[in-house]
Amino acid sequence: MVNIIVVFSNQKDGVNIRNLLVRHGHSVVAVCTSGATVSQTIDQMEGSDGIVVSGFRYQDMTYSNLLADLPDTWQMVVMASPGNLSRIYEYNVIKVSMPVKAYDLFTTLQAIEITIMRKRKKRREKPKERSSAERVLLEHAKSLLMETKNMTEVEAHRYIQKCSMNNGTNLVETAQMVIEIYSQA
Repeated sequence: MVNIIVVFSNQKDGVNIRNLLVRHGHSVVAVCTSGATVSQTIDQMEGSDGIVVSGFRYQDMTYSNLLADLPDTWQMVVMASPGNLSRIYEYNVIKVSMPVKAYDLFTTLQAIEITIMRKRKKRREKPKERSSAERVLLEHAKSLLMETKNMTEVEAHRYIQKCSMNNGTNLVETAQMVIEIYSQA
């Protein structure tokens, strides 16, 4: 599920949009009337992603000021009159014309949610970089295998990978075991 924050200068407008979204299964975490409140809400949800559904202007700033403060993992949908929408030039703002057709809003949000979930999955699948200590440990294990077993570097690496898979341990743990075994030999 994707977090949604609704921000309009008029509290009643924000509550109406929230109610519409909630009735159709969306997760609205906050309704705000100022950009500062949106920023605070996002800060409290550290490391999160989501969508800000907003008007053109709030009590303390415009959409562009808030957009500049949004983390890269958050998307912005601006709902405004056609005149105000024509003044939006940022490429990363999705524009929805007011008065809004519920179907248009829902299909727009659905497309953004799919994109956010794909990016979320990609971030999770990204392999972690090894620390310098871990890299040194792996290199030491490979060099021990190369010396004691007359393996090439590629063979030593494959050996550590195979042992890692067979034992259900990660490469660093397996390298540590190799070092313990072959340092004594």
